[in-house]
Amino acid sequence: MTFRPKFVTFDCYGTLTNFDMAGAARRIYGDDLSEPDMLVFIKSFSAYRLDEVLGAWKPYAEVVHNAVERTCKKHGVTFKPEDAIRIYEEVPTWGPHADVPAGLAAVAKEIPLVILSNAMKSQIMSNVEKLGAPFFKVITAEETGSYKPQMNGFEYMFDVLGCGPEDITHVSSSFRYDLMTAHDLGIKSKVWVNRKHEPANPFYEYTEIKDIGGLPGVFGL
Repeated sequence: MTFRPKFVTFDCYGTLTNFDMAGAARRIYGDDLSEPDMLVFIKSFSAYRLDEVLGAWKPYAEVVHNAVERTCKKHGVTFKPEDAIRIYEEVPTWGPHADVPAGLAAVAKEIPLVILSNAMKSQIMSNVEKLGAPFFKVITAEETGSYKPQMNGFEYMFDVLGCGPEDITHVSSSFRYDLMTAHDLGIKSKVWVNRKHEPANPFYEYTEIKDIGGLPGVFGL
C-alpha cells in the first residue's frame, strides 16, 4: 500500500531551487583561475559552507563570508569582503530547477508541502515564490536556531507541525545535509532527488527519483 504522509517536507536550496553557488563563485573568480583550479575552488567552497553550519547558528551572510574567505586562503586567491556579499545577495534571485513547478503543484493538490531550509527569512520567500506551488509552512534555520545537518531543525519542525517522524516524507537531493539526519531521527519515508551532486547511498533507505517530476508517482498521484 502506498504511504500517504500528513506532510511532504523539503530541503529547498539544491533540491527545489537551483542553488548556484558554483556559478556565483565562477562569476567572481573564473577570470583569475584556470578551469581545473576553478573546479577545485568550487569543491572547497562547498566543503567550507558545510563546515560553517555545524556550530552555533550565525546569520547566513557570515556562513558565506567565512566559507569564501577560507576557500580563498586555501587556494591563494585574494579575498575581498564585497565578493562574499555579492554571492550572498545572489541567493534570492535564483529560481527553481525546470522540473520543480509542475511536480510540486501536482503533489500540493493532495498533501500539504513544508520547507525546512538553511536560510534567512529575508531571503527565502523570494525563492519560494518562484517554485510554482503553495507551501503550508516555510521553516528557516534562522527560526530554528540551527542549520541542517543538525537535528534541532527537524525536531522544531515536528513540534510546529504537531507530528512525528512517522508522519512525513522528507525530500532532498543531499544525504549530508538532510537524509542522514532524517534517517537518524527515524523518518522512514525519504525521497532522494538525484541531482548528481552526491553519490547514491542505499544504506539510508530512500526512494530515488531523478527530478521532482517523479514525486507525484511516489504517492500514487
